[in-house]
This record gives sequence, structure tokens and C-alpha cells, in this order.
Amino acid sequence: MTDFAHKPTLTGELVILRPLDESDYDALMAAMADPEVSRFTGDHAGGGVEEETYRDWLRTRKDQTDRLDLAIVSKPTGRTVGEAVLNKWSPEDESCNFRILIGSEGRGQGLGSEATRLIVGYGFEQLGLHRISLMVFAFNPRAQRVYEKAGFVEEGRLRHALKWDGEWVDDIVMAILAPEWEALRSKA
Repeated sequence: MTDFAHKPTLTGELVILRPLDESDYDALMAAMADPEVSRFTGDHAGGGVEEETYRDWLRTRKDQTDRLDLAIVSKPTGRTVGEAVLNKWSPEDESCNFRILIGSEGRGQGLGSEATRLIVGYGFEQLGLHRISLMVFAFNPRAQRVYEKAGFVEEGRLRHALKWDGEWVDDIVMAILAPEWEALRSKA
């Protein structure tokens, strides 16, 4: 039975995923202000959110019963470097969406790969989900490789979904199903 009310702490070799809270404000604001994060999320405003609104949003993450918001904490530094989220839950379809955000302090160290595997594994193995999907812009091949290594496959494209710096960019739809996750795990 899927239960998004429980907010676990998931521990890997490189990262700890723990419930997101207001203490993560500074790290997440710094990440969202990163030009690369703005580009890869298609955020033309560059992470511009009002402080109190965002702090309120962070305070309420533990109370959400239809989503899971976890801070990505680097084990070597103990610092929050991003967030991993399961959201847009459809109980009838046993599915949800996945998204991840990692600021510059956490890139290029394998933290995103491990965080992806941890939360996707939790979604299938503990929550009983059947399908987890995501969307990634075509100009983010690094993220596409991370998702493919975790078992996600491309299902389609939203052509010219984003106009960035005068160029049209496709949005790629990817997903992984529970049997695919299980097959991937059995090979490891």
C-alpha cells in the first residue's frame, strides 16, 4: 500500500536523503540561483521566489500525504546539495513523477545518480508503485544518462517545448516500470 505520509531517511554510500525542511532553505535557494539549474529546469526567472513563501512551502513538506520531498545531503560534507521528489501521485494508476535538483556543490560526484537510485528504489520496493516518470530537456544529456543508468527509458518527446536563448528545445518523456526496476536490480 502506497503511503506518502511516511517520510523516510534513505542512506547510500555518497548521500543521505532525508525529509526536506526549512533548514534546507539557504542551500536550495543557492541551487535554484545557479544558472545551470535555471537552464535545466527551464526557469526563465532564475529561481526567483519570495523568501517567506518558499520557507512556508518547506515547512509543509513533512505534512504532505500525496508526495515525498527529500533533501539530498552529501555524506562527505554533511551539506544539503539538492532535492529528490516523488510527486504527481496517481493512486489509481500506481504511478508518480520524479524530479531532482542538484546545485553546483553537488554535481560531478555521483550524488545525483545515487539519489535517483535510492528514491526510485524506495518508490517501487516500499511504496509499491508500478510506474515512475519524468521529463528532461534535450539539452541535458548528463541527466539523461543518469536516468538511463537507473533504468528509465525514453517514451516520447514534446517537440519545441521550451525556447531557451532563442533556440527551441525538446522535452523528453522517460519512465521506468516496476518489472524493469526488478530486472535491473537482479543484474546488480
